[in-house]
This record gives sequence, structure tokens and C-alpha cells, in this order.
Amino acid sequence: QVQLVESGGGLVQAGGSLRLSCAASGSISSINSMGWYRQVSGKQRELVARINSGDNANYADSVKGRFTISRDNAKNTVFLQMNSLKPEDTGVYYCYADSSPLRYWGQGTQVTVSP
Repeated sequence: QVQLVESGGGLVQAGGSLRLSCAASGSISSINSMGWYRQVSGKQRELVARINSGDNANYADSVKGRFTISRDNAKNTVFLQMNSLKPEDTGVYYCYADSSPLRYWGQGTQVTVSP
């Protein structure tokens, strides 16, 4: 079992920055990749960024150049640095951890970007 606790969401003006954190506990050694999805009400959850155990990162086209995902293995934490935020970045951001064949989810944190 893996438990994920997210923090760092909030309200920010367009052009501003936020940093999300996701702390993992439990069967940490079984995790091979982690990442972030976001969901806007009425729409499907979409992948924002992910990072694997080799620190290889992938991003959605909509956030490339603005968001950076990183991990601190010593603290079992994944971060999502979000810069140049836009109103369309608004949504609930969910952290996930893959421990094949299972995927674990955090509770979600709200990010709201005002115009």
C-alpha cells in the first residue's frame, strides 16, 4: 500500500506561480513512477506531468516550458513547480504513484488561477 498526501494548491493570479507537493508513505520501494493529473469539472482527468525512477520527465503540451516536475527520493516527495499560470490551468490536481500493477491516488488539491 502507498499513501499520498498533496499540498500547495491555492488561488493565484494569472502569471503567478504555485508549487505542489506530494508526499508518499508506505511501500515506497515499490514505486516506479509518479506524476500529476488535473481535472476540470465535467471533463476527463488529464495527465499534466510524470517522472520515473530514472528522473525522466514527460509533460502535457499545454504545460511544457511552464511546469517542472521533480522528486526528492530522500523525502519520498514529488513536486510540481507551476510558473506562468493561466486561467485554463485551474482544476483539481491529483498526485499518483505507480506500483505495478496498481496505481495509487492522492486526495487532490485545488488550483485556481484568476484572470
